Amino acid sequence: MLKVGLTGGIGAGKSEVSRLLASYGALVVDSDLIAREVVAPGTPGLAAVAAEFGPGVLLPDGSLDRPGLGGIVFADPDRLAALNAIVHPLVRQRSAELEAAAGPGDVVVHDVPLLAENGLAGLYDLVVVVDAADETRLDRLVRLRGMDPDQARARLAAQATRADRLAVADVVLDNEGPLERLEPQVRSLWQQLLVKGAS
Repeated sequence: MLKVGLTGGIGAGKSEVSRLLASYGALVVDSDLIAREVVAPGTPGLAAVAAEFGPGVLLPDGSLDRPGLGGIVFADPDRLAALNAIVHPLVRQRSAELEAAAGPGDVVVHDVPLLAENGLAGLYDLVVVVDAADETRLDRLVRLRGMDPDQARARLAAQATRADRLAVADVVLDNEGPLERLEPQVRSLWQQLLVKGAS
């Protein structure tokens, strides 16, 4: 089994790379998706978040008010650390369960937004960073996701710097341009992963 850590700052295009790798046959363990699962209604994770942040972070249907919670934690590093202390252990546990189901010849891609921030590079055989300039990422967040510019800047500031991410990279995928330029890079990466996984 080849364990690949995939990361990139918000708006860099990591989700598209993850989707492409899954379409080629990678087993993708998506930390963002798991982070949503572990705080779904009725879970111990959601109960812990509500206990820490108060019932105001819950919607009337009992689910997590993600934008509301985001507004709290991305403006305050201490509150973000408190949220991470609840969610990250649950995500790690579930990720390990999914990885354990992989076969010996599988390429397992761990899609981890905060890989650099949490010092996780050593957990993987190879770290792939999807890279784009901060200005490009800010433009995508505002133009494509409809984010308020100040909120988008706060999200960017809450993550590792571009230099920090590049420092842990074994492979860098340049996603400065249109998506059509990204796909050939990902296909080439997949071929490299297959060779590396077989060796």
